[in-house]
Amino acid sequence: MGGPLEGIKVVEMGVWVAGPAAGAILADWGAEVVKIEPPGLGDPARSFKKMLGGDMPFNPVFENDNRSKRSIIADVRQPEGLEIALDLIREADVFLSNVRPAGLARLGLGAEELCSRFPRLVYGIITGYGLEGEDADRAAYDIAAFWARSGIAHALTQPGSHPPHQRGGMGDHNAGLALAGGISAALFKREREGKGQVVSTSLLREGIFTLSFDLSVALRYGISIQAGNRKSAGNPAINNYCDSEGNYFWIVGLEGERHWPPLARAAGHPEWIEDPRYKEPAERAKNAVGLIAELDAIFATKTRDEWGKIFDAEVDLWWAPVNSIEDVVADPQVMAAGGFVEVPDGVGTTMLPNTPVDFGGTPGTPRSMAPEHGEHTEQILQEIGRSGADVEALREKGVIG
Repeated sequence: MGGPLEGIKVVEMGVWVAGPAAGAILADWGAEVVKIEPPGLGDPARSFKKMLGGDMPFNPVFENDNRSKRSIIADVRQPEGLEIALDLIREADVFLSNVRPAGLARLGLGAEELCSRFPRLVYGIITGYGLEGEDADRAAYDIAAFWARSGIAHALTQPGSHPPHQRGGMGDHNAGLALAGGISAALFKREREGKGQVVSTSLLREGIFTLSFDLSVALRYGISIQAGNRKSAGNPAINNYCDSEGNYFWIVGLEGERHWPPLARAAGHPEWIEDPRYKEPAERAKNAVGLIAELDAIFATKTRDEWGKIFDAEVDLWWAPVNSIEDVVADPQVMAAGGFVEVPDGVGTTMLPNTPVDFGGTPGTPRSMAPEHGEHTEQILQEIGRSGADVEALREKGVIG
């Protein structure tokens, strides 16, 4: 049995990460995704291989966001290339892109035109800053819209320090997941009413939603929450500490009354539970600097594994290791939770990060690695009625590269 979107046809004009990520999620969920790429280098994300600076014959970033798709080269700036795109979209359920809306409209692939021409089409679009406003067509990677302009970078900046760097594609993958969910909802609605619609999200909106804890406080109370400082955290029971080998772990004691006693016992100081300096949350907050310094000295005496056994012996002491990337890859719980997936790759498989939703009744699964640039061009052209002579003529004109 295929995934829940088995039989759904998607045409993707995605570049870099956000649009392709949405397409990859839909493909994992069972949809048939055809990726339209321009002649030349194709999707610029294919250049990640060079950016990573290695000499391996792989492109893991591109592979991760483009598995299970088929690739066709079509220069949609030329009439024949646009006609190919329209023929594909005519047979599709979904058109998906993160090209700027004005650029799509100039090509004849704007939302208004396509939705008018194909009323059942679900038109999915990811933008930097939304579909309205003076910055609606402003260029943005997720570092700009999701990380910087949404307030996330500032909220994570310690006083007197520089804003932290975002890891690659964080906002893009959030936006891709949101659009995949929105497209699925629009397909459900179409099944009931027979009409498609435009579904959109933006990197800015994804940043706003990610930071909505802080922003809801700002909107209701008129104040901002300061960036956390581990040395003076008001609740020392929800803080990170370092072991004897330089490995960090996080104590997750959000409920002070519930989580402080087991932490005090684990630290070897059960008398702290009734100590007037620490007994009440307000007192722990007032004396946090000294208490955290004491905990730092204690936790530096054992390894993280040793502390883990002590913590786990306490019913209400919750904690987690601060994993490195290497730790994540080796973490058995990551595997048990389905964090990675084996993607068919020739006669074997290649392991890649999994998309984050499972379906018990209709499990989706990757079907192939990312396609080579234009790997399926002739096959797809034949499916939409182009003859061998047509293909050669298109190639001579540079429409299909």
